[in-house]
Amino acid sequence: MSAPEDTHPSATASAAGNRSRLVRMAQHPVTRFILLRGVLHTAVVLLGVIIVTFGLMLLVPGDPVRIALGTRYSPEAYEALREASGLDQPVLTQLLSYIGNALTGDLGVSFRSGEPVTGLLLERLPATASLAFAGLVVGLLIAIPAGIWSALREGRIADAIIRVTSQAGVSIPDFWMGILLITLFSSTLGWLPSSGYVPLSEDPLEWARRLILPAVTVGMVSGSIMTRYVRSAVIEALASGWVRTATSKGLPRPQVLNRHVLRNAVVPVVTIVGIQMATLLGGLVVVEVVFAWPGLGRLTYEAVAARDYPLIQGAVLLMGALFLLINLLVDILYAVVDPRIGRR
Repeated sequence: MSAPEDTHPSATASAAGNRSRLVRMAQHPVTRFILLRGVLHTAVVLLGVIIVTFGLMLLVPGDPVRIALGTRYSPEAYEALREASGLDQPVLTQLLSYIGNALTGDLGVSFRSGEPVTGLLLERLPATASLAFAGLVVGLLIAIPAGIWSALREGRIADAIIRVTSQAGVSIPDFWMGILLITLFSSTLGWLPSSGYVPLSEDPLEWARRLILPAVTVGMVSGSIMTRYVRSAVIEALASGWVRTATSKGLPRPQVLNRHVLRNAVVPVVTIVGIQMATLLGGLVVVEVVFAWPGLGRLTYEAVAARDYPLIQGAVLLMGALFLLINLLVDILYAVVDPRIGRR
């Protein structure tokens, strides 16, 4: 005999109500206008990022063609590379060409390797995305329980300990945290490898072993930042009128916390989680260099060292686009988490 399914009338009605509410909200003209406005805003900012990225490369001192060719080159080679890279054209023509190519996914050719920049970036993106996601998960596993525990014991010793610990976590640089973890878990105990990367498709176990130390490094710093936001959001929700009303009605404290406090603290936490994810995707340069992790950050570091301007432009542009995309997803998630935002 098969196990009976959970068909409690209240649970079924609640699930149906949530689905109906989401459908109505998605079809609401105001919600559609907000989403369209978010997409248009993202497109305009992305165009600005492309223009600023192009302009910053013009301000860099030195001739990129001479830097790319090194100390010995012929005039023919110089003119050929200058023509191939479009640097012989007027600045406005270069800008319009760069915008058009960027919008179609063509970010030029690397001076150092001669390979398409788009291909190089997409090749490194999975490594950075996996590290950023793993670091964010570690950070949330630290921040959510620590932030809630600290808020529920505001002013007590546990609250003070968590606040001091989170402040120390924010103050410690990424590279220093990474070196400490390598010294302890790799050099001293020999439990985990200190560096390197193995693709997930080749060996999942070894991929996970090599991911642990850099993910914990990223997660401890990120978790310390998010702990403070979770604590503040829960304290603000605890002080709200609806929580006092629910408490005065005699509702059990776990029910008040689950139904009124945590649910209303989700929106500000979603904000900081989105910001942290976007920051991690573009800010893992130091961690990837310390752990020899072949991601976007390390690629950008190598491009800067080699003065590979097309690759630098492409990396900055990709990181800016990822930041905007995540912000757009967070804005959409707002309307799902809190329908009041969609009605404003």
